[in-house]
Amino acid sequence: MTHREFAVQVVRVLRDAGHQALFAGGCVRDALLGHAPDDYDVATSAHPDQIQGLFPRTLAIGAAFGVVEVLGPKPIKVQVATFRSDGPYTDGRRPNTVAFSDARADAERRDFTLNGLFFDPLEAVLYDYVGGEADLNARLLRAIGEPEARFREDRLRLLRGVRFAARFDLAIEPTTWAAMKAMAAQVITVSGERIAEELRKLLPHPNRARGISLLHESGLLAAILPEVDSCHLEALARLNEPTFPLAFAVLLEQVPVRRVGPIAERLRLSNTERDRIHWLIDHKHALREAERLPLHAVKPLLAHDGRDELLAMHRAFGDEAGPAWCAARMAEWPADRIDPPPLLTGDDLKAMGLTPGPRFRELLDRVRREQLDERIATREAAVALLGEGARNCL
Repeated sequence: MTHREFAVQVVRVLRDAGHQALFAGGCVRDALLGHAPDDYDVATSAHPDQIQGLFPRTLAIGAAFGVVEVLGPKPIKVQVATFRSDGPYTDGRRPNTVAFSDARADAERRDFTLNGLFFDPLEAVLYDYVGGEADLNARLLRAIGEPEARFREDRLRLLRGVRFAARFDLAIEPTTWAAMKAMAAQVITVSGERIAEELRKLLPHPNRARGISLLHESGLLAAILPEVDSCHLEALARLNEPTFPLAFAVLLEQVPVRRVGPIAERLRLSNTERDRIHWLIDHKHALREAERLPLHAVKPLLAHDGRDELLAMHRAFGDEAGPAWCAARMAEWPADRIDPPPLLTGDDLKAMGLTPGPRFRELLDRVRREQLDERIATREAAVALLGEGARNCL
């Protein structure tokens, strides 16, 4: 069973029980734009307890807002939400209260007209109470109702609007755009986690450069990333299917590496994301003219699990020669030539009677450099490098 087939089944069960039920929001938008929906949401006149009574496996993920998740064959699931209207928003993110209502009221409380559409998959009928179909045909992003009021309700909509405009290559309706610019500074009331999630969706997308341009022009970029004075849109555009850390590192390329940690903390990035972004920025020029560098400087970078991202970052900024040389070496050299097992370890030095400390590390680093530069290849040669005293400890 496909995701869509299960969603149609959910609609049919609700309809057979006497409730109105329609596909809602993003899945309708995506289908009209010719994209395969990532997931399916259903809006219905049934209340949460009625929804749960009709399906054997459900999760009440937001019952206070009328949202129930109906579980199908793993990993398929469909969010089913009761038609509702929203009360006042006082925290800039969620309504204080909701009231169950009808399809028109449910459409009118949504963010943008492209997300306010409903579709009946059983009768193949589109329900459009907000002009979303015309806006999609005109390739236009428009807020539902009065834009500033819509953004005051939920300031995350400012970032979502940019993402939708970039993702679907839409112009932003002038009144909506003016409101986004006027309210850009207020986006800082949105949690770092939610801002980061929007960036995770925007930056890996092929239209990331336009999205960042819109963030910059609207003032939103200065609000969420004040450290970024300017950004290299051409480099962002050159990336090919980048990871989020790679695209974010390119965006932050001109930011001093010491600022990466505070940015990651503010956005609540994972430790893995933070470390990779930090490493990429710290080595952003490391492989330029790689063929002229000593092997001990190149090999650790080629052994790192972020090497492909680092090479892609170099290419994004116009360095083709360095990545080409590195790619040729990776194809030519076996893995144990790029990252051979160390000839000596700390335990070896301690067995020689040496005491751990700054000098201890210097000796190990010296041996490792000579090994990676292919001047020594045996344990005996490593010991000889350390001098007569070390040889006497064997």
